[in-house]
Amino acid sequence: MKLEIKKLHVAIDDKEIIKGFDLEINQGEIHALMGPNGTGKSTLAYAIMGHPHYQVTSGDILIDGESILGLSTDERARKGLFLAFQYPVAIPGVTLANFLRMAMNARAKTDNPNDKGISLINFRKQLKAKMDLLKMDYSFSSRYLNEGFSGGEKKRAEILQMAMLEPAFAILDETDSGLDIDALRIVSEGVNALAGENLGVLVITHYQRMLNYIKPDFVHVMYNGRIVESGGAELALKLEESGYDWVRERFGPQEDAIPVS
Repeated sequence: MKLEIKKLHVAIDDKEIIKGFDLEINQGEIHALMGPNGTGKSTLAYAIMGHPHYQVTSGDILIDGESILGLSTDERARKGLFLAFQYPVAIPGVTLANFLRMAMNARAKTDNPNDKGISLINFRKQLKAKMDLLKMDYSFSSRYLNEGFSGGEKKRAEILQMAMLEPAFAILDETDSGLDIDALRIVSEGVNALAGENLGVLVITHYQRMLNYIKPDFVHVMYNGRIVESGGAELALKLEESGYDWVRERFGPQEDAIPVS
């Protein structure tokens, strides 16, 4: 499968943020998207997932050659998209395990409307297997979703969701935000454990530090709402050493930086 973003333009409240963005991600590939604050990275993530506040004014987003622009967020998720939020919200009263089982059952009904859902026994087997893979304590699944979680626990819960739902493409929106080194390593190890030929990953980040643990196949620099430079892992190292000054010198000042990244 392939996720294609073609000449995408996205606006918020009639202000254009994404300005002709092009990218292709195949299953099995890890792409890193880097860039300074305000260049539109999180806007891109929300637009891909169909957030109603982000208006696609032109261009297209396709999965296996089929446009998803007319699909709702849940329909896009059922097509195989997953977004790990920069700031996951808490849902009091809903345990992580119940949340995951409901999500898995909703996904299963896409393929078979008569599907009665995964049995509790099989669900628990799968959940324990994924938690073992991610080196998580089983008691974690009985806690209310993100309520009272530390920053690292919230991000690990996101990775567990990704492990259970087995998407075709995962977008990690600044998953490293607010994590200390130990939490960053644990989360990165989880992503690496899940990465493979059936998962394409887009890692959105400001910094090289996460890429010390998750090795990208491709690195892209986003500036003024589009990709201006692409390369291998060495490009991330260049950004770590030199910052974004060389990007500004080559492409000029950023136009009206926006509060979301």
